[in-house]
Amino acid sequence: MAVVADPSTVVYTSLGAVRGTTEGGVRVWRGMPYAEQPVGERRFRAPIPLRPWSDVRDAVEHGPVPPQGRSFVGGGRDDPKIRDEACLTLTVWAPETDTPLPVMVWIPGGAFVYGAGQLQLYNGSRLAANGDVVVVNVTYRLGVFGGFELGDLGDGFADNLCLRDQIAALRWVQDNIAAFGGDPQRVTIFGESAGATSVLALLASPAGAGLFARAIAQSPALPLIADHATRARRAHEFVDVVGADPAAFPVLPQRVLRRAAGEMQRRSAAATPTLAYGLTYGVDLLPRHPIEAARAGEVNPVPLIIGTNSHEASMFAWTKPPMLPTTRESIDDYFDRVAPEARGRVLAGYPDYPRRRAQVAVGSDVMFGAPTWAFADAYSPHATTHVYRFDHTTWTLRMLGLGATHGSEIVHIQHSYGSYLGRKLHPLGRRVQPAVGRRMQRTWLNFAIEGALNDWPRYDTARRRTRVIRSNRDVSVDDPDAQRREAWSGLY
Repeated sequence: MAVVADPSTVVYTSLGAVRGTTEGGVRVWRGMPYAEQPVGERRFRAPIPLRPWSDVRDAVEHGPVPPQGRSFVGGGRDDPKIRDEACLTLTVWAPETDTPLPVMVWIPGGAFVYGAGQLQLYNGSRLAANGDVVVVNVTYRLGVFGGFELGDLGDGFADNLCLRDQIAALRWVQDNIAAFGGDPQRVTIFGESAGATSVLALLASPAGAGLFARAIAQSPALPLIADHATRARRAHEFVDVVGADPAAFPVLPQRVLRRAAGEMQRRSAAATPTLAYGLTYGVDLLPRHPIEAARAGEVNPVPLIIGTNSHEASMFAWTKPPMLPTTRESIDDYFDRVAPEARGRVLAGYPDYPRRRAQVAVGSDVMFGAPTWAFADAYSPHATTHVYRFDHTTWTLRMLGLGATHGSEIVHIQHSYGSYLGRKLHPLGRRVQPAVGRRMQRTWLNFAIEGALNDWPRYDTARRRTRVIRSNRDVSVDDPDAQRREAWSGLY
């Protein structure tokens, strides 16, 4: 069924008028571009500002998602199916308001290969309605067109394209969100996985200064950030794999570039601790790795919520990706490549190793736990920091032996129980919202509105007080993963 524009939703941005629709008492605008589309000669260039328009532009249909393969996250019948490089759009949900409201900007994850802000899993309508906030979902370039570093190839190739897209979207928010009822001085950025990794990169980027007032990072994967020298070597190897002059890259068929980038991903996963897709530090946009930037005090010091799930790697253990070691062989290979001298010390932090659950715990900490603990330690002296561990699991995840796996907290924060993944995790969630979902969404909203959490402890390195989120009641615990955290000390 076609979505019909609502004349009462016409707003006047700095570039021109847009018209959205109203759904469930919340106004929504979809498919709104926040930069000129990166097509043709602009394929690998930094985003540039939009040109103004004179007519009222309809914003009722989603824009295309970035080119990507199939994933279970976007597998619902209501998720957009069109994929195109002209993907720099965002969605805004806003209640009717007479006073400026706090703004929450969602940066979706997906290892910089999958995902989009338009997916039903990330539907922001419940956040907007329940919290009286304006919600903005961002879609940015992925894969070879955004998450693969080609900035070392010369003119026509900018570094960190996905991060540059996110910054362009945040600048759009600063310039235009007041027209939708939002307060540009009260912007919270939040994201999960690669989206949370981007949040930490924005904290460490000089270009992020002044674009947001608080931040939430759900399960960041900091090994997705690599140094400039590593990325440069891969870029030139990529040229050899493509077998064409970089000057031709803007006009080469998508399949040629995507196939070559996939080959680079396989090589990187088998030989290095970082992936071919991800962010790059050691450049002007991101001078230092976020952990090192935090240790040096070179961050945008805003209040932060950061945390991980208790069984992050359990889902990945099914497919056994080499960059996320969850078997004895892949764990041995990981330490051979990264830190052979630390193998014994780290594995001693898992007393039941090599039992299966300990192997999965090691994989969880390689990608998520250990770098998150290191960042929290480094960042907390500079700004209010709240750390959590998400332990809640559903009966469906228990039946599968997954526990609180990677990404399973998203449906509770967004209340997206009607999405494809939400129905799998919580079949009854649309009728009876789980208590953990009510608590988590309220906490995220209170943080966005107030900038502080009175009922959550502030994290510091003296006690490492952490909020453990359980099914029926949350508790605050001193350093709940102390043994594992200490085992990784010094490696991140």
